[in-house]
Amino acid sequence: MAAPELEAERALIERARGGDREALGGLLRRHGPRLYRSVLLPRLGSKAAAEDALSQTYLKVVERLHAFDWQGVGFYPWLRTIALHVAIDQLRRRKRESLFGPEDLEREIDAGAPERATPELFEAHDLLRAKKRVTELLETIHPRYALAIRLRVIEDRPREAVAAELGVSAATFDVVLHRAMAALKKAMAAQPGTGTG
Repeated sequence: MAAPELEAERALIERARGGDREALGGLLRRHGPRLYRSVLLPRLGSKAAAEDALSQTYLKVVERLHAFDWQGVGFYPWLRTIALHVAIDQLRRRKRESLFGPEDLEREIDAGAPERATPELFEAHDLLRAKKRVTELLETIHPRYALAIRLRVIEDRPREAVAAELGVSAATFDVVLHRAMAALKKAMAAQPGTGTG
């Protein structure tokens, strides 16, 4: 983030700390979408869980804004750390398969933020980390299932096109994809959070 942007954000934070709700709303609108798509959704694995975690993160920000200490790197690193803690709490409560375990997120928080990291760098890092985790897990399941997930879910190709590539009907592909997702969930349960550091 350039120096003028940092100063503008710092002024917005000070206004928010002084009780200006519009300033706080501006900060959350600026960083919320990135936080949702690159921190919460990949780690929690469902839109509903990520939306819930984002709401909880916003509540914690409101409760703790008085404790925010300007470090010269902007608001996003602090916001991201709060979101990671919220995600940890959610993962511990759920006790179900997910790409990341609470211990993975704890290690990430303990590692700290790189100096002068921008929200864009954080986003790229978070998305790369989630992609790496999925790739690792796909290596552990049947290659046909892995291919079905890669083509349909990761590359977002049309159902009919993927079915044709696999040499099956669309209805048969639905069964293959269902089994592939079940195999991926089983792999996640067997290897919670390994190799994500």
